[in-house]
Amino acid sequence: MSAVVNMRLLVESFVTLFVIMDPPGTLPVFLALTANADRRERTRAARQAVGVALLVIVVFAVFGQGILGYLHVTLPALQGAGGLLLLLIALELLTDRGGDEPVRTEGVNIAFVPLGTPLLAGPGAIVATMVFVNRIHTAADAVGIGLGILGVCLVLYLVMRFAGVILRLLGRSGVSLVTRIAGLLLSAIAVQLVADAVRAFVQGTT
Repeated sequence: MSAVVNMRLLVESFVTLFVIMDPPGTLPVFLALTANADRRERTRAARQAVGVALLVIVVFAVFGQGILGYLHVTLPALQGAGGLLLLLIALELLTDRGGDEPVRTEGVNIAFVPLGTPLLAGPGAIVATMVFVNRIHTAADAVGIGLGILGVCLVLYLVMRFAGVILRLLGRSGVSLVTRIAGLLLSAIAVQLVADAVRAFVQGTT
């Protein structure tokens, strides 16, 4: 089996991406953004968000260095942009703007932005994936990393797929509380992303 799959890389990639993408931490944000959706819409949003996240990660795993180089975009710039985008979403959750509008799950919607990216497939997950790709030397390495990525995406889907059960338990007041907590957590994540980007810029110029 070891000749087919590099179990060490599988475990390392799964654990690393699990910590970065944080399925349990995604749940409050998902509940807040889909509070007015029915079960079918919420399931579709979960499927689309994970699909987008997987697509973004795979694209950057294969073409990441080339894309950023061609656009003359650095990783800190990508990180800062993701942080600013998350901050805008966090402010909406904290101030309850747009809270009465039902979730849209057709076309470009919250399943694509901010759930699929940059929340799930954010700068951290992208950078981590690109680092793991640089460690691929055999087919077993590639299979191990691929299975690790798919495993995390499966966990993310299951967490969001069954979020409706938690939503029913929380009730309307609970959802409102979760929305505020999600906004606070997102704002903290956003500020950290921007701070890390600024620090990387400063270190790069010194």
